[in-house]
Amino acid sequence: MFDPQHLDTRHVAEALAIAFAITFTLRAAPFAALGPLRESKLVAAMALWMPAGILFILAASTFRDTVAATPSSLVKAMLSVTVTAGAHLAFGRRTLLSVGLGTLCFTALANFS
Repeated sequence: MFDPQHLDTRHVAEALAIAFAITFTLRAAPFAALGPLRESKLVAAMALWMPAGILFILAASTFRDTVAATPSSLVKAMLSVTVTAGAHLAFGRRTLLSVGLGTLCFTALANFS
């Protein structure tokens, strides 16, 4: 059983140091590995197409969950996807903005129509 009176400060400091080292290493490793990949054509292509892929997965998930639960929401979902895709292309592939506008559109249509 845990007894806080027998808590050894050295053990707590060691545990915190280990946790810090692991966390720092796991967060720094991707940046260290990315250095040589910056000139890669594959990484450049992924940077271009990954946001669109994420948007596609989000749209597919929305269609599956929402339309399956409420078939009458198909038109609302399709309009919202159109707004999302249009905003993504019109505003320079700014994913956060396009997803936000699409979500706002769907929420407004679902609640106010």
